[in-house]
Amino acid sequence: MGRKKVPITLPGVDDLFTSQGERDGSAMGGVSDIPLAAIDPFPGHPFQVRDDEEMERLAESIAENGVLVPLTVRAAGPDRYELVSGHRRKHAAELAGLESAPCIVRAMTDDEAVIAMVDSNLQRETILPSERAFAYSMRLEAMKHQGRRTDLTSAQVAQKSGGRWSRDILAEELGVSKDKVQRFIRLTFLSPELLALVDEGRMKMLPAVEVSYLSQEEQGWLLDAIGAQAATPSHAQAIKMKRYSKEGSLTSALVRSIMEEEKPNQVEQFKMPRKSIARFFKPSATRDEIESRIVRALELLEQAEARRGRQGGA
Repeated sequence: MGRKKVPITLPGVDDLFTSQGERDGSAMGGVSDIPLAAIDPFPGHPFQVRDDEEMERLAESIAENGVLVPLTVRAAGPDRYELVSGHRRKHAAELAGLESAPCIVRAMTDDEAVIAMVDSNLQRETILPSERAFAYSMRLEAMKHQGRRTDLTSAQVAQKSGGRWSRDILAEELGVSKDKVQRFIRLTFLSPELLALVDEGRMKMLPAVEVSYLSQEEQGWLLDAIGAQAATPSHAQAIKMKRYSKEGSLTSALVRSIMEEEKPNQVEQFKMPRKSIARFFKPSATRDEIESRIVRALELLEQAEARRGRQGGA
């Protein structure tokens, strides 16, 4: 007996850029066709809509098949709507030449809309540190508002039921550590120019977090020093600047002085393929043995050249 063939349905490109919650919601009905010109972006939307290859593929899919998963919007006035999720699909639909798109209109408070917007976009495969930082910050603030009770003092606003802090609950819901949430939120205190260095991978997370405690003026001094040195601060340098800033003694000259210190990870390294020198060493020779012998050979060569120089001058 032959095996029964099971049909396999591959997901469309549109499905690849949406969350399961959005796909489940689209099957619930209540879909309306709304002009794209009547849909405004979410205020303070922290996620970038980039015209990259993925956007090109999505626009091609929408041009051929339409918007398969509806956008999620909420009413924002007479004949106006606010986009909660689907910013990439909306842009792709515009690129594809569509004038309208299917939408699910939902009644949401500001805080509910923020949480829905953040959660739908955190499904993306690639998220910049700045995007994650502001998304975490916006979601945390929304959670604090939802957890606020009028019978509590303002000092307890940041707490949720059971005395748990909102940031602890956020970390649990996101499946990350509390420290990671706090580190990303600290990035929102960086100047746009320094935050861009983090997005570009030029400044690492740990020094960036320490630098975030500097004032905006002090961050400006650091940015100038980075330009002059063509290097970003190490973790140790960032900690030093933070300490001087806390003491109130950090100056532009001191920032430059700290940045001029040599960083171990930025000392130029010389590498030589082992096969180029293999004939001079036993196969069992360790890296330290090879390095020691090369240094000794160079010392002997230097001494021989010095003797020749003395003889030539005699």
